[in-house]
Amino acid sequence: MQWHRSMRSLAVLVSLVCAPIALRAQGFGVNEIGTCATSRAFAVTGSPCKDASVIFWNPGAAATLKGWNVLAGGALIQLDAKFTQDTTFREFEGDNPLAFVPHVFVNYKPDSGFFSLNGKAAWGLGVYVPYGLTSQWTDSFPGRFLAKRADLRTVYIQPNVAYQLNDKWFVGGGPVIGISSVELVQSLDLSQQVASGAITFAQLGIAKRTEFARARLNGDNFAAFGAQIGVFGKPNADWTVGLRFLTPLEFDYEGATATFTQVPTNLVLPPNNPIAPGSTVQIDQLVAPQFAAGGRLVDQGVSTKITHPAQIQAGFGYNGFKDWILSADYVWVGWRRFKELPIEFLGPANVSNRALIEDYNNTSAIRLAAQRQFTGGAQVRLGFSGVASAAPDETVTPLLPEQDRAYITIGGEYPFMKKYAVEAGYLHAYSPGKRGRIDERANRGQTGLQLNTGKYDLSANVLSISLKANF
Repeated sequence: MQWHRSMRSLAVLVSLVCAPIALRAQGFGVNEIGTCATSRAFAVTGSPCKDASVIFWNPGAAATLKGWNVLAGGALIQLDAKFTQDTTFREFEGDNPLAFVPHVFVNYKPDSGFFSLNGKAAWGLGVYVPYGLTSQWTDSFPGRFLAKRADLRTVYIQPNVAYQLNDKWFVGGGPVIGISSVELVQSLDLSQQVASGAITFAQLGIAKRTEFARARLNGDNFAAFGAQIGVFGKPNADWTVGLRFLTPLEFDYEGATATFTQVPTNLVLPPNNPIAPGSTVQIDQLVAPQFAAGGRLVDQGVSTKITHPAQIQAGFGYNGFKDWILSADYVWVGWRRFKELPIEFLGPANVSNRALIEDYNNTSAIRLAAQRQFTGGAQVRLGFSGVASAAPDETVTPLLPEQDRAYITIGGEYPFMKKYAVEAGYLHAYSPGKRGRIDERANRGQTGLQLNTGKYDLSANVLSISLKANF
């Protein structure tokens, strides 16, 4: 019996390990880093929030803060996904759990001492989650053979140094250490496997998408290194400007493990089958040796590489209206370099080493926000953002049905005990829907028109809460 097709399915699974991590910056980017930024639709690089989250949003603006600034909180994210099949008009709902994404920032600008550099330097540290995905579908979803479940997390640790050049300009930056972990589950299709010689199970009458196994990939502690820099300016009393640049980070996924679990089919081939003429064949017994020592569906290592692309965000703020701040940012992410994903198996599946086709595009986003401050320091914030999809028509899949979308945000801040404030923000993300596929793309000659068999619809609700202190 030959099982190269199962290994090919595993190759798809391996691709899903890394693609979502890379794609989330525009696909499902965890932009919810800081509650103020969330409630202002992330338009905070040119007009930063007055808290330590500036370490991520504009490292240079950290030098505008005084004394100790601490921010801790997180976002609860509920993603709703649905796939409507063309042929049956049947709707398959996603089964996504509620996700929690934390963030912690500390920034210190001393007035005196060696590290103050004449009161112009600030020192900080940020720990946040810029990439991640929890995507899950039910057992009835036909696309589970491409992706059943994905749980991907990337944590960035960013030390930061900021310096005040003069009364108008501030610069800052620091190294970024990324740590990533992954768990993915995919169903394997019996009909695609070779039963004997050149005979496939499909030729023996086994229906397409008959599940006989589940592949699970686990890995963690994959590290990558990069840097982020930022510039913040106050040209005059009414205007502020800012720019940040996050370098690419390349993750080398070595040491991940793929495991397989047999799923009973309870199917029997009749006596006239070509494998054992005159006898019935229990299919579960026929495939069982592939899960034992010497088989191809045994525990084994896999590796691949993925580069998180560069990000550039620039914007401005206007303070000319009493008690109001208006801001607008533009964001660019260089996904075009994500053309292919090399796959290397470190066990019996090494016959299927290959490169998977992705062909992503560079993307842009426009972010707009307004903030109103009241007597006593309370604030109300509103925002809107429009985001372009990175995925071409032929790369919209169950794991990441990437599409154009928009965010509407609202939130506020309430100070208490002079040194503290609680922040809350709500974000709703919605999309027009986009056609996609539930099967693998084999070559560049296959177009979205040929591959796509239904429509994906996505929406998300996010609640962010933070506590900040300044002393």
